[in-house]
Amino acid sequence: MKILMATMGLDIGGAETHIVELAKELKHQGHDIVVVSNGGVYVPEITAAGIRHYNAPMHRRNVGDMLRSRRILKDVLLKEKPDLVHAHARIPAFLCGSLQKQLKFPFVTTAHWVFDASGMLRYLTNWGERTIAVSEDIKAYLIREYGLPAEHISVTINGIDTEKFSPAVSGARVIQEFGLDPQQPILSYVSRMDADRAMVARQLIQIAPQLSQAVPGIQLLIAGGGNVFAELQALAEQVNAQLGRNCVTMAGPRTDINEIVAAGQVFVGVSRAALEAMSAGKPVIVAGNEGYHGLFGPEKLAEAQAGNFCCRGLPLSTPETLLADVSAAFALSPQEKEQAGAYGRQVIFDYYSVRRMAQDFLRVYDQVRRRKYRVVMSGYYGFSNAGDDAILEAIQQAIHEASDDIAVTVLSNDPELTRTQYGMEAIPRFRFWSVFSALRRSDALLSGGGSLLQDTTSTRSLLYYLSVIRCAEWLGKPVMLYANGIGPVRRPGNRRRVKRVVERASLVTLRDHSSARELADMGVTRSDLLVTADPVFHLAPAPAQRGMELLAQTNLVPGKPFVAVSVREWRDTGNFCQELARLCDHLSRQHGLQVLFLLMQPTRDRETARQVQSLMEEPSSLLDVPCTPRELMAVLGQARLCLAMRLHTLIFAARMAVPAMGLVYDPKVDSYLKELSLPAAGHVERFDGAEAIRRADALMADYDAVLANLKDTSAALTRAAGKNEELLLHMLERTKH
Repeated sequence: MKILMATMGLDIGGAETHIVELAKELKHQGHDIVVVSNGGVYVPEITAAGIRHYNAPMHRRNVGDMLRSRRILKDVLLKEKPDLVHAHARIPAFLCGSLQKQLKFPFVTTAHWVFDASGMLRYLTNWGERTIAVSEDIKAYLIREYGLPAEHISVTINGIDTEKFSPAVSGARVIQEFGLDPQQPILSYVSRMDADRAMVARQLIQIAPQLSQAVPGIQLLIAGGGNVFAELQALAEQVNAQLGRNCVTMAGPRTDINEIVAAGQVFVGVSRAALEAMSAGKPVIVAGNEGYHGLFGPEKLAEAQAGNFCCRGLPLSTPETLLADVSAAFALSPQEKEQAGAYGRQVIFDYYSVRRMAQDFLRVYDQVRRRKYRVVMSGYYGFSNAGDDAILEAIQQAIHEASDDIAVTVLSNDPELTRTQYGMEAIPRFRFWSVFSALRRSDALLSGGGSLLQDTTSTRSLLYYLSVIRCAEWLGKPVMLYANGIGPVRRPGNRRRVKRVVERASLVTLRDHSSARELADMGVTRSDLLVTADPVFHLAPAPAQRGMELLAQTNLVPGKPFVAVSVREWRDTGNFCQELARLCDHLSRQHGLQVLFLLMQPTRDRETARQVQSLMEEPSSLLDVPCTPRELMAVLGQARLCLAMRLHTLIFAARMAVPAMGLVYDPKVDSYLKELSLPAAGHVERFDGAEAIRRADALMADYDAVLANLKDTSAALTRAAGKNEELLLHMLERTKH
């Protein structure tokens, strides 16, 4: 993509360095980057990286400069025609936002800090189509002060270039430039020398005489420029005169921060500067105008991460605490200093790499990037149900593979969860105006997959999905019933409603042949109904190693075969749990299978699973940790056999070529067992343990043949599942023309 970044300026500062590193990494990944700002010391660095820079006075809030900046921005936008605009800070975001409606560019912003939101300043703000916050507390601030929807805010990190800030970088040139003594202790400090940023720099200068006594020969190397630099430089000169030596060196604004950091044995600073010093392998005292952490170590990681290493909400630095911690840091043995530095650098590798930061931004860019087609997806999404979440992830994966020109908006019960887990645009499924607006902007509605058109759950559930379809039709949008499982629909009125919807839909694909028969029984006579397969057959599992890691959290004996069991709550099951426990005990005793219970929807499955466990005589395990659908597939892939009440556990097992038996509670389970040529253990409302044992023994006796047939069937269904996206793309192309 061609990405235009707008920011106030490119002088020394944490936000400015963040922008420079992001721009360089995106350029390195092949994107074309343009920056508009008031300029600064980092301009030569970005232009040397092949990034174009335009000057505009966006660092000032007066009307004249803002109007001039707006004219410059408009000219640059018309000239460069970027695919996306990314504004950093309030004034650039406001100016870009004022041009967006006219020039129609995708627009995101980043909040690097909190702002004065009083009076009219609240309205000097535009947060774009998506906002990236650099910490969780800034996200909370945006929600609280500006009312931004949580689902529109993503949180990123301060990405650090671990090669630029590395223990291998030398500070010798800087030491020589300022006439420092490399044989004596050196403390490095970096920040803007502005009144609201330089409190710790001032304190370091003030305690220099005491530090000189506690750490003989110490030298303070303080880098950064700003509106109190001259005042602090004069204070440093007074201290140097008092001590009769050059104890405090004021380096001013610099771009060689990595060498400034490398010159010292200990670093003091906050936010991005602290992270850069950690990347360089230095012991770091985290201190700034917002608060004080002190010497960083493992015990302070969670607290530091919560505020993005900015110390917000912590007690302020004092000369006394600073003196004590700096003295203690220099008193560390060489081995202790090395260990502290190595831990900090590992934290950067684990949480703060510039590559990871760039990927965070690219995910957000992808959400707003203009695509040829926009579709809305309606289904049972955002309820933490592994089966339906697997459908969502499978459809997302398949659509992306079929075409990068389709943007998907999901109607979700938990939009933030859907966005976090799958990086997809999501809106609340019960917020009428949001749903209406999304449909109005879309090119089509996808209803499915899953069993949406049924009244077993409730007529209310059926009417919800039919209402969404009806709204799309009223807006003139084509509707695709996407790999639907139809029925059972028992009430005559509901059967008529479903028949009308199916007959009016632009495209209908079904996940099994029994759904086609159900529609024929309703009187649907369409000849273009297509039986494909459940989308989950197109979903790739997590790596096998991840499945092994999850299994290690149970008490199963490694390497010994096991049966995976999936049950759910259901009404009127009588002695089902007791009879199923009997079957599980038999599989353990007769076939040497360990028993592992899996939770597809924990809130609805856990109690029933534990009840069956309590009725068993043989030991069993329960995997009760949060798992994604792909992770559950990886676990199932290690199983010898599967007993499944939930349909998508059966489908997961089939996808992983694991023979299974169904515990039938709904006709959809029975129909898909027939589709897969797998046996049913019995119906849960009249479950016969003895008969289930007989059927299980028959399957195990014919295991190799069952497995071979399942592999062939699964491969065929995987191919069939891929047709859904081909048909969708053809429908969209036809609609556009």
